[in-house]
Amino acid sequence: MTSTSLPILLPASALPQVPNVPHQQWKPKRYMFPPQPPPQDDAKLQEQELANARQMLDGKMIKKTRPRRTVDYNGGMGRWVLMRKLRPNSSYVPHLRPSPPFIIDLLPPKAYPDNCSTSLCTKFVHTSTNKIRCPVNVVTWTPEGRRILTGSTSGEFTLWNGLTFNFETILQAHDTAICTFSFTHSGAYLASADKTGVIKYFEPNMNNLTAWQGSSSREAIRGLSFSPDDQRFATASDDSSVRIWSFQESRVESVLTGHGWDVKCVQWHPTKGLLVSGSKDNLIKFWDPRTGTVLSTLHSHKNTVQALSWSPNGNLVASASRDQTVRVFDIRAMKEFRVLKGHKKEVCSVAWHPYHPILVSGGSEGSILHWDLSTPEPLYTSPVSPPRATLSQAHDSNVWSLTFHPLGHLLVSASNDHTTRFWSRERPGDVSSVFSGGGEKPPEVTDTTGQEDEDDAMVPGFGFGYTGSSTVHNSGEHWWNREGDGNPSLSMSSDIGYGRSGGYHDGPSTDDIIPGFTSTSRQNTAPSPQEDHHLNNGPDEWALNHHTNNDWTSNANRQSRWGPRRGGRF
Repeated sequence: MTSTSLPILLPASALPQVPNVPHQQWKPKRYMFPPQPPPQDDAKLQEQELANARQMLDGKMIKKTRPRRTVDYNGGMGRWVLMRKLRPNSSYVPHLRPSPPFIIDLLPPKAYPDNCSTSLCTKFVHTSTNKIRCPVNVVTWTPEGRRILTGSTSGEFTLWNGLTFNFETILQAHDTAICTFSFTHSGAYLASADKTGVIKYFEPNMNNLTAWQGSSSREAIRGLSFSPDDQRFATASDDSSVRIWSFQESRVESVLTGHGWDVKCVQWHPTKGLLVSGSKDNLIKFWDPRTGTVLSTLHSHKNTVQALSWSPNGNLVASASRDQTVRVFDIRAMKEFRVLKGHKKEVCSVAWHPYHPILVSGGSEGSILHWDLSTPEPLYTSPVSPPRATLSQAHDSNVWSLTFHPLGHLLVSASNDHTTRFWSRERPGDVSSVFSGGGEKPPEVTDTTGQEDEDDAMVPGFGFGYTGSSTVHNSGEHWWNREGDGNPSLSMSSDIGYGRSGGYHDGPSTDDIIPGFTSTSRQNTAPSPQEDHHLNNGPDEWALNHHTNNDWTSNANRQSRWGPRRGGRF
């Protein structure tokens, strides 16, 4: 039987029909033009025209107005808080890949408890300086983490914005150089001291409450630190004494004598009744503030101890000395935990990271070194362990003070070269970072927005394009290796060598120097055979091939003992 004789069982509506109307293509009738910029406000246009006319009348060049670029806004805290509600488990964090689109997944350092590389603040952000240039001796973040407060040799407090790094206000706080200051742990008051031994109290709005002479013979007070309950504070003076003061009564309670020379630094334990002080007699002493007696004395350094800093958990204390070393001591066994060698000149300042075992130190050659204390002790096969990250030319002179943001994502440094500089974490896929270049100065300017867009009329008496630095004391709970969580090795450490190439630039300083950007021609002269041999056989750049637990950095820099005086604190 043929196919034509088969019966059709389907209804007629199910059979394919030939369309009577030809196919029609859809054509848009709306939104046929490309996107247009939003209409500009007439008031803003008129204001801009008036500003341009005023500048032309004053004979000034019209500057291109651009908004300031913010860096690492709040350290990714908002995204991390949102993720804590939506994450599948308590330890989930997005996997970062080396590509710029993954910057949005970069969370604050606290989100990476086992990855210290997220706390290496090696990317230059901005430089701040006063129009009347003078060395910056000390720097700290305000308690809420929104601003930077710096103290200079002119006796001025300068407040910088912690987000856009521009100038906010200035105050003539002291008549002589400010040597030290510190906020109370509650953030309600600020205490400062100057080169003539005058101690002053300030409120957060910079209202001066009281002032009095705090040292004998008007000697300088080099260090100031508050007790954990803010009821007392300790001062270190050039009169070879450590004094304990009642904060409320502004009265000295006890004078601790035992150092044989100027006391350069003092730090109160974050949680306990324990003081540590460093002096020009090369000694580090631990004190009982209740009885005023010396508990222990360390004779490790061979020159002046210039800075001390407690780790956030209070188990370790780091010291910076003019013998070019940074030493870390474990007070649970009163033994030397690490010896960190890498600075080419005296070490002037140290600072701990608030969450990771990273120590940052600053030297008188202008370098900032990051040390990772989570790595094991060097073995016989590798006797030299380099710093985790090196900024060999961060400043042009002594780095007097270092401080981390309370979240740990920004680092601020204050220097004898009159500048305060901000450093940020590297971004995923960033090829122009300082860290990837082995510590040398970057090849090109990475941030010029803040140095061109400020108008002189907006900030009377201040130039544009500079930032400030500060030191923060982040004590307490959010830190690696809490009390009882393991016990670090107490063995004596081997020397850790300088693992980065780079040197100190002795060329003439200019007002528009960016950290890490100077001429490499050396006045167009050919290098000597010795220099050529050194350049060709310098240390190789090392790559970061691992992500270990608990990065920490210590910053210690002070002025050279035998070098020429540059107007610094010593």
